[in-house]
Amino acid sequence: MRIALSHRHTAGLFFIAASAISTGASAHTGAEPHMHNSFLNGFAHPFFGMDHLAAMVAVGLWSALAARSAGRELLWGPVGFAAMLLAGAVMGLQGVALPAVESMIAASLLATGLLVVSRLRVPGIVAALGVGVFAVFHGVAHGVELAGSDSVWQTLAGMLAATVLLHGAGLAAGLVLRHRQVWLARAAGAGVAAFGGVLLTQMA
Repeated sequence: MRIALSHRHTAGLFFIAASAISTGASAHTGAEPHMHNSFLNGFAHPFFGMDHLAAMVAVGLWSALAARSAGRELLWGPVGFAAMLLAGAVMGLQGVALPAVESMIAASLLATGLLVVSRLRVPGIVAALGVGVFAVFHGVAHGVELAGSDSVWQTLAGMLAATVLLHGAGLAAGLVLRHRQVWLARAAGAGVAAFGGVLLTQMA
C-alpha cells in the first residue's frame, strides 16, 4: 500500500515539475473571467492556474520536508498561505492596488520552490508570515478579477477549498517522500523554482 501511494505522488510531482515550465509570461495563469461565477468554478480554478497549483503544492511539500515531526508544525505554512490569500482577495475586492502583483506571484514560485529544495527550517510563525506575504498577491489578483461579480463569496469559498486540498496534497507527498526518495520532492521544487525564474526573466 505504501509503495502504491509513493507511485501516485511520484507521478503527481513529476507532472508539477514538468508542466510548470510550459506556461506563458503571465504568472497569473488560468484566470479567465468566465471561470469566476460559482463555487465549483472557483474550486476548479487553482487546478488550471499553474501558478496556484505549483505554489500551493510547494508550500505543503516544504512544510512536510522541513518539519521535525508530523504535528502542528506542519500546518503553519499552509494555514498562513490560505489565510493571507483570503485577506488579499478581500483587499482586491475593496479596490486595493499593490505594485508588481504579477512579479510577486512569479517570485512566490521561485521562493517556495527553493524552500522545497533547501528544506529550510524556520519557526512556525516565520513560515506562516513568509509564505503569507506572497499569498496576499495571489489573493489580490483574484479579488480584482472578482470585483462586481454576483457570486464573489461562493467563488472565493471554492478557491479556498481547493487551496486547502492542494496544501494537503503537498503535505501528504512530502510526508511520504521526506525519508525516502526525498530527491524527487527536491526535483519538483527545482521545477517550481525554475518556472518562477523563467517568468521573472520574461517580465524583466
